[in-house]
Amino acid sequence: MNGNPSLAVIVLGAVGLVVLLLVFYMMPLRLWIAAKAAGASVGMLTLVAMRLRRVPPDTIVAAYISAVKAGLDIQVNLLEAHYLAGGRVEAVVNALISADKAGMNLDFRRAAAIDLAGRNVLEAVTMSVNPKVIETPKVSAVAKDGIQLLAFARVTVRANLDRLVGGAGEATVIARVGQGVVSTIGAAEDYKHVLEHPSTISKNVINAGLDAGTAFEILSIDIADVEVGANVGAKLQTEQAEANKQVAQAAAESRRALAVAQEQEMKARTQEMRAKLVEAEAQIPMSIADAFRSGRLGVMDYYNMRNVMADTDMRQGIAGSVAGKPDGKTEA
Repeated sequence: MNGNPSLAVIVLGAVGLVVLLLVFYMMPLRLWIAAKAAGASVGMLTLVAMRLRRVPPDTIVAAYISAVKAGLDIQVNLLEAHYLAGGRVEAVVNALISADKAGMNLDFRRAAAIDLAGRNVLEAVTMSVNPKVIETPKVSAVAKDGIQLLAFARVTVRANLDRLVGGAGEATVIARVGQGVVSTIGAAEDYKHVLEHPSTISKNVINAGLDAGTAFEILSIDIADVEVGANVGAKLQTEQAEANKQVAQAAAESRRALAVAQEQEMKARTQEMRAKLVEAEAQIPMSIADAFRSGRLGVMDYYNMRNVMADTDMRQGIAGSVAGKPDGKTEA
């Protein structure tokens, strides 16, 4: 070191340059001057503290200058705290400026809460000034006469800043409007009445207080179009008639199968009785022979019985031949 003074000068110069850059980084002189010139004075120590807390002074100072120029009374530490909480400082300040110009009562704490809730606070303020139109999808409903109607609605809503935190969103409003449309059409006695007076849907839906618990205020509900769909009632009746027909056919088939089974059973019983008759007739010669052996039947008695049987067969033959004649008369 003692032998090389130029090296010492270079090292000292480098160290001084590093220290100077560090000072300029920690002490953003440009921002301090800009804030001072804009009438939004921010202390140098405050800017240095922002650097130490890893808060970008550019963002905070720019938002603070905009607020002061707009006549808002906002403290720098509130902006810094909102940034550390994960909020969007510029969006909150711009929303406050827009609300102030529109004459709306919106303070910093409420705007910060809306922003931290994940909602676009600037869009909410804009929607409060300029209402938004939400178009519902096609809503299908059936009137009491069974005709299906397809309705399209346009809902004009305005953001309610008091209910933005914790209030339901657009999806809830669309669902409630669709439910109201379905209920109104379903209560109509005739679909023609709905086609002639679509305003009844709007009146019934808007009077139902569908915006309760939501982040919006419903200003109007307009039915854009109503289309006639299918005849659902007739279709259901046709399907019911077809189902009844199939049930009746199944019952008739069951009865037919039962009748066939009974017929087969009667045939079987008839064959059984014939078999018993044949078996009984087979016992007659044996009984006659036994009567001869025991003396209960004589020869003449047997011949008389045979004559009676022959006479009976002859009479039956004559009766059968007479019944077969076309005129029903016997020959002379």
